[in-house]
Amino acid sequence: MLRREGLVVNHKRTYRLYTEHGLQVRTKKRRKLPRRDRVAPQVPDRPMQRWSLDFVGDQLADCRRFRVLNIVDDHSRFCPGQIVDVSIPGARVARFLDDLALRVGLPKEIILDNGPEGTSKAMFDWSERTGVRLRFIEPGKPVQNAFVESFNGKFRDECLNLHWFRSLRHARDEIGQWRNHYNTKRPHSALGYLSPKEFLMKTTAPALQTLAVSTLPLNTQTQTEESRSNRP
Repeated sequence: MLRREGLVVNHKRTYRLYTEHGLQVRTKKRRKLPRRDRVAPQVPDRPMQRWSLDFVGDQLADCRRFRVLNIVDDHSRFCPGQIVDVSIPGARVARFLDDLALRVGLPKEIILDNGPEGTSKAMFDWSERTGVRLRFIEPGKPVQNAFVESFNGKFRDECLNLHWFRSLRHARDEIGQWRNHYNTKRPHSALGYLSPKEFLMKTTAPALQTLAVSTLPLNTQTQTEESRSNRP
């Protein structure tokens, strides 16, 4: 930093003054832990197979705290929705998942931590009603929910830490714009540097096309295959 500001003429003299005045920052040495083999989280084979849920917190300009519920599809890293509010009880989460069911559908299972929202009676009733399995991670092991934890880090670095939210409405607008950018434009290294939406279009479009042809009458399928073979 001093060199950037043009304050260093002789680096040896600067270092001598630095040490004489005790300006060096003492770092605490970390105790070495025995090496452990890391087990990579298993990626689902297809989208809508497993979602991950987790909460993050922040505050508004008037120091009021608010929370954000993040939902991520573990296969495509697509974020189908977020809840932004000062309080998000289990009943609110269940209603929001019902709304997502009408718009995008529901997965086979959902991974979440042992917080009061996920372990509430409203969520267990919702799980029994919809047939979606709730899987809870072990206490103190967020690595078991690694996909949404990775999303949380990107969300905090690229959205929460860059904005000074004037109100809850302002926070919802900015977070909604960031989610749209994340889903449609932001490249993801685990997806071959495609955005989640591009990855879904690339991986699911051939499967959907095959499914559509298989449901056609036999004569129509034959005509479709002949038209493909006649293409230049």
